[in-house]
Formats: sequence, C-alpha cells, structure tokens
Amino acid sequence: MKALTIEALYTLEETIAKDLFQGAVYPWEVLPKIHDFILELGKRLPEDEYEKVGEDVWIAKSAKVFPSAYIHGPAIIGKEAEVRHCAFIRGNAIVGEGAVVGNSTELKNVVLFNKVQVPHYNYVGDSILGYKAHMGAGSITSNVKSDKKLVVVKTPEGGIETGMKKFGAMLGDEVEVGCGTVLNPGSVVGKQSNIYPLSSVRGFVPAHSIYKKQGEVVEKHE
Repeated sequence: MKALTIEALYTLEETIAKDLFQGAVYPWEVLPKIHDFILELGKRLPEDEYEKVGEDVWIAKSAKVFPSAYIHGPAIIGKEAEVRHCAFIRGNAIVGEGAVVGNSTELKNVVLFNKVQVPHYNYVGDSILGYKAHMGAGSITSNVKSDKKLVVVKTPEGGIETGMKKFGAMLGDEVEVGCGTVLNPGSVVGKQSNIYPLSSVRGFVPAHSIYKKQGEVVEKHE
C-alpha cells in the first residue's frame, strides 16, 4: 500500500539517517538496522561538529544536553537538539537536528527526524517520527502487543505482516499527536494528520486527516 511507504511518509533530506532507509519500502523494515547504522555513521561524523561521549554516544557540539539526562549508546544527538532534564535515552536512538527530547521522556530504538518534539513525559520505542512531528504531553507509543504476538499493520486493503514483536508507531512529517494519546503497536499516521487528545490509535491513519476516535477519521480542509 503506497500510502504506508517511506516515500509517502517522510522527507529523507530531513534526517542524518537518510541512508538507513535505502533499499527499504516500508519504514518499519529499518528498525532492526538502527543499532549497526549508528555505530557506522558515528565513526564518520566530523570531529569539529560532534563529540564522542562515553561508549558509542555522539553529541553535536551545538546540542544542549541537561546534566540530569541519561544517554546510553549507541546514540547520535544532532545539531541544535535539546535533551532536557531527566530524559532517558536507552540506546539505538538518532535525535535529529533541532529536535526536543523533554522532561522524563524515554527513547529506545528510534529515529527522530529533524525538528521532532517529544517534550513532556513521552515514551517512544521502536518507532520513527518524521520531520516536525510532535507528540503532546503524556502521549506514548505502545510497542508490544498484550498477547505478545507479531505485529500486523492493519490497513483498508488488509493486514501487512511485519514479522516483528516490537513495533511502536510510524509518524509521517508534521503529524500532531494530542496529549494523553496511546499509539498502539503497528500504528502508522500519514503526513500532516492530527490526532485528538486521549485517543487510542490502531492501524493506519491517512495523510491530511483528523483522527477524532476509532471509526471517526475526517479529511482536513484548509
């Protein structure tokens, strides 16, 4: 389904991880590759712009990382990014240029494109957030099904088997997620869509939509 492809969801020029997506059709295909990609990319980052801190953690010299934040490698923190008080980065994380990782936000096995904001009490795991995507306070990605079965992405054209036990959410460019929302395993949200606060999202939300509740998704009108 074309609407779920990398090409339809993301502007690859807005991430240092552009090459990670080469050869893949759907974005979740790259989730198992993030760890090794960071290790290889980190070695090539210019030393005048990035500083290696600890084991396999590269932080742009222009980034702001609060002393109380914890970053476990491998991880790359991009230029002008901000990692705030008590943020917990558990590894396999790429934080894009100008992105914000906020107070008590937890990241694990993720790619945050440039200008992404996860600023208040968010959990983002096994997920990819497109350019300027924003998750409101307390919104999270749920990345494992309660029955522990492999995640299937549900679409109007049928399910897409991913073969993955851990899969959070794929948010396209400029997606807005309302406060307190749960993005259930295998959620895919198209570009420039809005999710109402306190939503429980499953499956695919088309681009340029407003998700009000399950079964009530309307097209945006400019």
